[in-house]
Amino acid sequence: MILLNFSHPLTTDDLAQVEALTRRRVAEVRGEMPQFDHQAPFGEQARVLLDRVELSPKEWQTTPLLVNPPGYAPTTAALLAELHGRMGHFPAVLRLRPVEGSVPTRYEVAEIVNLQQIRDEARVRRQE
Repeated sequence: MILLNFSHPLTTDDLAQVEALTRRRVAEVRGEMPQFDHQAPFGEQARVLLDRVELSPKEWQTTPLLVNPPGYAPTTAALLAELHGRMGHFPAVLRLRPVEGSVPTRYEVAEIVNLQQIRDEARVRRQE
């Protein structure tokens, strides 16, 4: 599995937690923390950022991917829209949380959020 990290660097402990939760080996970590220009369209910046991940169209659709999204919601929304277009479905994403009582503050992997499953389950609520 490739972990696309668009946030702070992950520790070896974080990666071990990811592997335990997904039951998959993290073969590679790609990506970079984005610094989007607020004066330019976010959609185009998301496209450029994901182009730098260097996956082929086939790889976007067939490679197991997990995403650690950036902390800024509009950036994450633009990335998720671009990812959905490339992958054909929503990716699973990491949710990190602060470790209670840690000084200085540390973060741990809280869960893997399966966005496609959430979307699929929400579709039934469109029915009247």
